[in-house]
Amino acid sequence: MAIKVCLEEVLKRRGMTSKELCSLVNITEANLSVLRSGKAKGVRFHTINRICYFLQCDVGDILKFDGNLEDEENEE
Repeated sequence: MAIKVCLEEVLKRRGMTSKELCSLVNITEANLSVLRSGKAKGVRFHTINRICYFLQCDVGDILKFDGNLEDEENEE
């Protein structure tokens, strides 16, 4: 995936569990797990906004671009 999700690292730095973040952001643990694993195909800006707010971080702290272009046809 061309976009790497670094949510696990930010959670650790903040001393917060994913369960706590789910409660604050109001998303299911299953949905957060999909996002944390990097398998999410998309995420709402509203969700990213709430994650960044409660983790007191920037979008660039949790989402990183690896510099490669990824075609949807080649994702499988």
